[in-house]
Amino acid sequence: MPRDPIVFEAYRNGYLLSTDRTRLDPATVHRFLAGDSYWARGMTLEQLKRALDHSLPIGIYAEDGTLAGFGRLVTDYAIFAYLRDVFTLPAHRGRGLASWLADEIRNHPELVDVTSWMLATRDAHAVYEKAGYRRAPHPEYYMTVPKPDEAQAREP
Repeated sequence: MPRDPIVFEAYRNGYLLSTDRTRLDPATVHRFLAGDSYWARGMTLEQLKRALDHSLPIGIYAEDGTLAGFGRLVTDYAIFAYLRDVFTLPAHRGRGLASWLADEIRNHPELVDVTSWMLATRDAHAVYEKAGYRRAPHPEYYMTVPKPDEAQAREP
């Protein structure tokens, strides 16, 4: 497994954004992703733990230390970064935390030279536009391998 990057932290309006893995509670993250998200519904805890081991987790914590939001970055720390699994827990919504996470993580000292940033969203374009993200200029260039259930749904 690659070495852990340096821990990056930032503060805003009583919230702490941190890449410190020791702060993160995978069970809390899993409860939201597997149960409440449309993009990771059904994910197992073991899948999440493996994903966390091979990406940069980003937690947002309230003043009492509890998780308020989360995201993780899949990156090579040089050229490419893919932000995914971003969520804000219901009690903390409406405070711009997801936009802050998407913007602030680009200030991480080991990510400032990354030139290609991506994310995918079905319904939160305005959230990420506040953080500087724009629609891909040529979406026809991008390809994907569909999940088995998505491929079967397209078959005649």
